[in-house]
Amino acid sequence: MPLSHVTPALSRGAVDMAGYRRTDQEWLTKAWADQNSRVLVLESGDARSYGWDALRARQSRTLVTTGSDGRPRLVFRSPEEAPEGERYLLGVDADERAYFAVRADAGRSLEEPQGTRASSLRDVGALLDDRDAGLLTHAVALANWHATHRFCPGCGNPTRMTSAGHVRFCDTEGLEHFPRMDPAVIMLVHREVDGVEQCLLGHNPKWPGSRYSVLAGFVEPGESLEQAVEREVAEEVGVAVGEQEYVASQPWPFPRSLMLGYLARAVGDAERTDGEEITDVRWLTRAQLYREAADGTVVLPGSASIARKLIEYWYGGELPGEWA
Repeated sequence: MPLSHVTPALSRGAVDMAGYRRTDQEWLTKAWADQNSRVLVLESGDARSYGWDALRARQSRTLVTTGSDGRPRLVFRSPEEAPEGERYLLGVDADERAYFAVRADAGRSLEEPQGTRASSLRDVGALLDDRDAGLLTHAVALANWHATHRFCPGCGNPTRMTSAGHVRFCDTEGLEHFPRMDPAVIMLVHREVDGVEQCLLGHNPKWPGSRYSVLAGFVEPGESLEQAVEREVAEEVGVAVGEQEYVASQPWPFPRSLMLGYLARAVGDAERTDGEEITDVRWLTRAQLYREAADGTVVLPGSASIARKLIEYWYGGELPGEWA
């Protein structure tokens, strides 16, 4: 699979984020009064946990419907139809139509008119078109940040939202706080044995027994991305890696990660320092990977994740089966 084809599902977008409009209150007021503007309504979710726990938590949802092509489409409302709640500017399209998101007040559930259903970004992110995938990813990332950053980390006083949802301001200290993103490396480790390429997949003890994925971990203070790749692989599976190839990046707002994807070639053993996050590893040839994915012996990550893209990039094509 050519590198140019590796576009993670949540890294797409077709709407200008229009950052220059976020402080233009006159324009924002006019855009909100325009009935051609579109509003994406989000239900409040639980944005407090990371990793597998975050994917099991009640995630923020929005309404989708089914388009004529059978794919899900976001359901938008006019500004006057939007409920009360936090409002974020998502951007402006080529026709100068503004897009907003509103995170409905806590405790307010989405009503599901006939032909619609409430779905999370993880459920439908890979199935949406470029415009809708970008809008929903942007909206969920902002909603999760606001839900967990209502107080100033310096003085502890409440902050208020400014810049159309992209800044929180502490009036006590006079400081702006910007959305937090936590960089994490995610890597598929591979090697060659007797002229045959193999990739390494690991199993986390919190997962059902057949689920396997690539390795990942957060970048630590003072560490480069390349150093993080080497350290995480050594810690989790006791493998030393050498040559690294950057593949792609993807926002992963569960709740606020930025995933930086690599292929890393194994060159030997390393001291194992962590026996908790990965409890089983599999070295698989391309033929074995396809066969075991097809029969369910190995269940691969879902299509919304960059992990899936890394595995299929190394394999050279699409693979069957995925996490529900």
